[in-house]
Amino acid sequence: MSFSAFKRISEVQQAYAIKYEEKTFILEKEIVPPQWFIDEYKFNRENIDIFSSEASRSELIISPLLREVYKRYSAHYSFWIQKSIAYNEQLSGTPDYIFSKKSSLGKTVLETPVVLIVEAKKNDFEQGWGQCLAELVAAQKINDNEEMAVYGIVTDGNLWQFGRLQLNIFTKNEGNYTIDHLPRLYGALDFLIHAAETEICNNDRS
Repeated sequence: MSFSAFKRISEVQQAYAIKYEEKTFILEKEIVPPQWFIDEYKFNRENIDIFSSEASRSELIISPLLREVYKRYSAHYSFWIQKSIAYNEQLSGTPDYIFSKKSSLGKTVLETPVVLIVEAKKNDFEQGWGQCLAELVAAQKINDNEEMAVYGIVTDGNLWQFGRLQLNIFTKNEGNYTIDHLPRLYGALDFLIHAAETEICNNDRS
């Protein structure tokens, strides 16, 4: 059973006894991306139908934005695209993107996945979150530490939603973010990645 077999959050909740809540855990801040990134995005939006397909959204919006945020944290993180993970037969598959702790063995080794990103296929956020929560459960079990929070993002390129799994509680952030307000979205992504980095540091000290 792969992650994509979960079609909604409630299916994962029932399978793994996870409680659900909604509240704001993203601290609001705005960060202006580098000018070259703004110019590139503006060019793409003006000249290319960037929302015409999943491939265009991935290549022209999602991947470049995640990669740009990643640059700020590359000393401690590895960034993965389409990297398979597995805890067991029920919790296995290939997340679209992963931020993980950087391994001392090098960039070829995935260690401690802490942020998992799912592209909402056909703009279906319900199924996207079902898949993402299953991935978060797998990450939590792979890390063998339920107290360390792991974070999820579901996006169709335009709309970005954030979640967190800690212990047996999944928290969905109440606020939504869109690519139309890029500094606000960039700030939310930076906040979440920094929060995950803090979790890794605390875990290493324990």
